[in-house]
Amino acid sequence: MPVRILIAEDQLLVRQGLAALLKPEDVEIVGEAEDGEAAVAMARTLRPDIVLMDLTMPVLDGVEATRRIKRVAPQVRVLVLTIANCERRVAEALAAGADGYALKKLGHEELMAAISSVRAGKSYLGPGIDAAQVKSHLEEGDVNPVSLTGRESEVLRLIAQGLKNREIAESLSIAVKTVETHRTKIMQKLDLHNSAELATYAIRRGLID
Repeated sequence: MPVRILIAEDQLLVRQGLAALLKPEDVEIVGEAEDGEAAVAMARTLRPDIVLMDLTMPVLDGVEATRRIKRVAPQVRVLVLTIANCERRVAEALAAGADGYALKKLGHEELMAAISSVRAGKSYLGPGIDAAQVKSHLEEGDVNPVSLTGRESEVLRLIAQGLKNREIAESLSIAVKTVETHRTKIMQKLDLHNSAELATYAIRRGLID
């Protein structure tokens, strides 16, 4: 039986690239989700063998989407596939229930090895990830990020990209005052005090590409 895979990735070109890369293999792409909320819904209804999960997605980031998928469809395996090479972020994903974590720079053979490992019920950490540091973060028990709403996550990503309040409002089709309210709540939740600190937080958490 082919491996049934759901691709959760907000960038169309990356989704198409993964689908093309996997096409010659014994794989069936059962769906493509462009945000975390859609990934959860599709995992619930389609019940793929594996979800290839990006971390930097709108509505729900990959960590929260993984947590919800494991809650509604625990048999579905989740392989995080991201550019975020941050051991703390790896630990957060694993704590949320991810079965594997690999970087997007991995080659075709490594990707297939990761998929095979996860499908077989094994955990997988890709090359370039410090397993000892990941273990240390997990043992500390402090790997659950502050919970932001979907809209707050979107606002944070745009702030980190250097957009001003008015530009964010136009991008999300909301009022400038609403953006200001979200910004204030995000700062309060994260105990941060300016846009530079917010951008640094987002980059360290792998929330932006």
